[in-house]
Amino acid sequence: MGLGEASARETSMEGDCLSCIKYLMFVFNFLIFLGGSFLLGVGIWVLVDPTDFREIVATNPLLFTGVHIILAMGGMLFLLGFLGCCGAIRENKCLLLFFFMFILIIFLAELAAAILAFIFREHLTKEYFTKELRKHYQGFNTTDVFTTTWNAIMNTFDCCGVNSPEDFEDSLFRVLNPSDIVPEACCRRISHLDVSFSNKDECLAGNMLYRNNKGCYSSVVDYFEMYIYVAGALAIVVLTIELFAMVFAMCLFKGIQ
Repeated sequence: MGLGEASARETSMEGDCLSCIKYLMFVFNFLIFLGGSFLLGVGIWVLVDPTDFREIVATNPLLFTGVHIILAMGGMLFLLGFLGCCGAIRENKCLLLFFFMFILIIFLAELAAAILAFIFREHLTKEYFTKELRKHYQGFNTTDVFTTTWNAIMNTFDCCGVNSPEDFEDSLFRVLNPSDIVPEACCRRISHLDVSFSNKDECLAGNMLYRNNKGCYSSVVDYFEMYIYVAGALAIVVLTIELFAMVFAMCLFKGIQ
């Protein structure tokens, strides 16, 4: 009789624990589902917005890429949250297995990205970017992705070259545009809201008063410095959550009769 009561008590505790995991998984994945829906909504709104904002995004490679990244992340989180919610609340082993595999693939992809970033960290040096800029930057070619990306960076951060405007000496840009010392993207504008230049001709001729003299490497690093530590901490939190999500999914998967 004592063994029977102990066994029943143990079974009851296992059931309560399983029920707790089930509802924790549901709440957690419902929040993921809402987050994914929000990102999808923002991305779709930007792409179909009838105002001029859509044209601004289309002409800016950085914004254009960012919108599609938001759409991809939103779609992934939407699907992930849906699988987790349905699998938990319906106690569906097939959906839970899909959820586990999906999380595992994302986890391994993030881990691989971190390893590759560490291996190829030397490609993020000033010397590497300067060499690539001199070799590939064309100046005014709107069909070349490398050129348009650099133009967007220089216009966004009010900078010129990797280290300074001198980076364009002995470059492909000077070969294609022998009369210009720096590209148009280096010229100072009257304001960020105004597309007109302070003095375009003097800027292209190399006058330091009418061009941006700060290098883009330091400008971008200064801008994102405060976010680097936040991004690192966030990445650790996300990886931890994914690990717990996989453990909970497997516990629920094994507990379902």
